[in-house]
Amino acid sequence: MNQDDRYKTTSWDGDDVARQADQPRPAGAERQSHPSGEGAERPRPAGTGAKKKKKKRRKKRTNPLLAILLWVVIVAASSAIAAAVGWMLANDFAALNKEHLEASIQITEDYIVEVAQEEQEDGSVKEVTHYDMEKVAAELKEKGLIEYDWFFRLFAKFTHADTKLNVGTFVLNTDMDYMALVRNMRVIGGKTETVEVTIPEGYTVRQIIDLLAENKVGSVEDLTETAANYVFESYDFVDNANLGDVSRLEGFLFPDTYEFYVGARTELAFASMLSNFNNKVYTDEDIQELLDGSDYDLQQILTIASLIERETDGSDRSNISSVIHNRLEKGGETGHLLQIDAALVYAAGRAITQEDYTGLDSPYNLYLHEGLPPTAIANPGLASIRAALQPADTNYYFYVLVGEKHVFSETLAEHNRNVAAAAAAAAQAGE
Repeated sequence: MNQDDRYKTTSWDGDDVARQADQPRPAGAERQSHPSGEGAERPRPAGTGAKKKKKKRRKKRTNPLLAILLWVVIVAASSAIAAAVGWMLANDFAALNKEHLEASIQITEDYIVEVAQEEQEDGSVKEVTHYDMEKVAAELKEKGLIEYDWFFRLFAKFTHADTKLNVGTFVLNTDMDYMALVRNMRVIGGKTETVEVTIPEGYTVRQIIDLLAENKVGSVEDLTETAANYVFESYDFVDNANLGDVSRLEGFLFPDTYEFYVGARTELAFASMLSNFNNKVYTDEDIQELLDGSDYDLQQILTIASLIERETDGSDRSNISSVIHNRLEKGGETGHLLQIDAALVYAAGRAITQEDYTGLDSPYNLYLHEGLPPTAIANPGLASIRAALQPADTNYYFYVLVGEKHVFSETLAEHNRNVAAAAAAAAQAGE
């Protein structure tokens, strides 16, 4: 080693290592021991060997399909919750699907929070009374007329309902929506005017409309429009799919005595009659048991009952029912033609003539068309509905009115004799 290089140990060591690496190792030569005495190889100087590769951590990537699916689920759940809440609020606001309940509410002077002079649009100044709608809403909720008092207060705020009330006692019900509740709490002097009306058994929808109009429940036009086109969602027995004709309510307006609101929403009057039918017929366990054992559905039974109601003298419902059932089910000498004048009168809308029997083309002309008419022809009472479900066990196919009573027969020949007798009796009575 050069004296000048004796202190350059780093350089020497590097050259020496390089030369040793180039020379072949003798066979059997042992690995050179580390100065520490251990058998490990001497570590390589920095920069002389291959670099050790570092393992890179792979970032976990979210499955995009899973993310989209999660997003869809969240949006759908949020929408469903919002829709459910909205539907509940809409039901309360519009008075839908509520059990009929009537209650009175008293608005006293304690409900008044302010009486102010306010300028009107025409420049005039008017005294305006403001009422505490929080108290009103709480009273309505307590009486069961609304479900969400906070929502009613919100409605009142946007419609300025606090200026549209009056002091008094008001009769309200769950058929009234929010607007109707407010409207019926502003009748001057309180006490909403009502009228008592008796709907006779066997009245048609049009006769009922005329009767209600006579008693100022509503106008003929409004009542007719409601009967033909209003959707009565609370009553699934009403045909709400085929609107446009008042006959869709035929058979469901239960004959009874009612107390109607004068000049109120016309659907409330019909709802009262439909609710009565629902309670006394549709949900009556005895009637339902008879229907379950019948070959006819509710609509058909009501149609038969309406025919009985328009034909009966009051004492022969079950016999008339037997004639109708025999003609429908057995045919006999009538070929399934019911041949009932009352249905023809319903079709004509007037007194019928001899020509109408063969000339009036209508599905209600039971001299031309077999079976039952498309709807009931009147609104029957409970006695006729029961008679339709429980006809007398007879072989009658015919009946004719002799005097004030019907005479029944089994054959056409017998019936013709009874008709001749009836004509003779009528002629004798006319002398």
